[in-house]
Amino acid sequence: MKPVNQSKALFRGAFILAIAALITKILSAVYRIPFQNIVGDVGFYIYQQVYPFYGLAIVLATTGFPVVISKLIAEQREKKNPDNIRRLLFVSYIILQIFGALCFLILYFGAGFIANWMNDEKLAILLRVVSIVFLLFPIVSILRGYYQGKGDMLPTALSQVGEQLIRAFTILFLAYTLTKLGYSLYLIGGGAMFGSITGIMVSAVILFTFLWIRKEWKIIAPSKGLLKGYYREVRVICKTLVFQGLTICISGMLMIFIQLADALNLYSLLTETGYEMEMAKSVKGVFDRGQPLIQLGTIVAASMSLSLVPLITSARIKKDTSFLEDKIQLAIRVSIVIGVGASLGLWAIIEPANIMLFEDNSGSSVLGILSFVILLSSIITTIIAIMQGLGSLLFPAGAVLATFPLKYILNAYLVPIFGTSGAAYATILTLALVCFSLYVKFKRMQSTTVLKGRFIGTLLTASFMMVILLKGCLALTVMITIPVGTERLMAAIQALGCSFLGGFLFLFIIIRGGVFLEKELSLFPFGSKLSLLLPKKNRS
Repeated sequence: MKPVNQSKALFRGAFILAIAALITKILSAVYRIPFQNIVGDVGFYIYQQVYPFYGLAIVLATTGFPVVISKLIAEQREKKNPDNIRRLLFVSYIILQIFGALCFLILYFGAGFIANWMNDEKLAILLRVVSIVFLLFPIVSILRGYYQGKGDMLPTALSQVGEQLIRAFTILFLAYTLTKLGYSLYLIGGGAMFGSITGIMVSAVILFTFLWIRKEWKIIAPSKGLLKGYYREVRVICKTLVFQGLTICISGMLMIFIQLADALNLYSLLTETGYEMEMAKSVKGVFDRGQPLIQLGTIVAASMSLSLVPLITSARIKKDTSFLEDKIQLAIRVSIVIGVGASLGLWAIIEPANIMLFEDNSGSSVLGILSFVILLSSIITTIIAIMQGLGSLLFPAGAVLATFPLKYILNAYLVPIFGTSGAAYATILTLALVCFSLYVKFKRMQSTTVLKGRFIGTLLTASFMMVILLKGCLALTVMITIPVGTERLMAAIQALGCSFLGGFLFLFIIIRGGVFLEKELSLFPFGSKLSLLLPKKNRS
């Protein structure tokens, strides 16, 4: 019975982490909407200019390094040598702390240079605030890796959710309070960035609380002479942590690199093409409204497809070829279906959605272009996860790393011609090129056929019918006379009502068209409810 129990524990742990990741992603997307409502477009521009640097630190603390450390600890636990675990944790902490200190020094003392690069010197103080996070992430990474290596995902999950809750609360509380007191938007932005520090500190406190309650500090505390005579093992730990940890981290930075390129040159390009400084900040802030929309749109596709990755890894290890191919096909189909539905659905209702969330319809055409980022990023994230499950780490990391120079260069060409629409086109082109390169590499690794004729036909039919319904609903509601001052409420009714109807129609056609089998639907949340939409002959 032991293998069965281990398998159950593995999937229970993966489920806990998946739920925690889903909650943190929702919180990360949702808090930006009230924040923008409090500080306006210029305040949102200030925050988004610095956010990518925090994003880099948070990926280091939550993805690559904890995953690699957990893998190494799991290996050492099988050998039942506690000194090896202590040595691994101590060496890993030293390496990450040195790396974190270097990042801190570069960002803290280079803040002025980076702010000048962005063409906004006032951002330097915000960058220095964010730099402190790089000093704190190593201990969080180590402790998360330790617990994940034990197969105990609860401490990691609670630390992630606690971090995001406290961070969001700090940001919104300080933004509201400082705005009411009449402080400058840059000081308010600095207060918002302080939320990144409070968040990661709370995460560390939660993890240390688990150590204290469970009396585990003595188990992991380093002892005298721990490294003496073990220099070969230390080199192996260093090599594994640096190579595997960094490649997995980089693979998780897709949208952060996109945002970083925009932060570094979009505002400068706008001012160079004739925008006044305040107007350019406002326009960039409107453009940044797309980030929470993209995050919300990708959450479902990413969560549903990534939930299949443990199954893919397990099938690869067991060399179960048919099961492996089935689950790979399913993961890609899920990402495409939900990506297409979310992208087209958001594009169709972008104007009322923009008013509902951000008070006015500024930049709706640009946000409509950015809605298709949801499709591309969903497919890219899924293919990367599958490739990692198949054991390929270097190529996905290289492809994601290439997004920064690609986006930066395309911005330089397209923004002077099309303005922020050019930046949106640059994002789409960058992600399309990265998606194509990953797909070509993936096809060489796995000869999986996904885009079958019936699948494409059903998807096109569902997409067309959904867009017709959404546009028709909007056209009908526009004819209704509404009282002055209720425009935002009406936009909310339009956006939510139309999206519910359109989403249901899209899913009905997709499921009724046989894109997913009943056993495939059962793998997902509410799968038993969705299977009711299948024709009776296809139900068990």
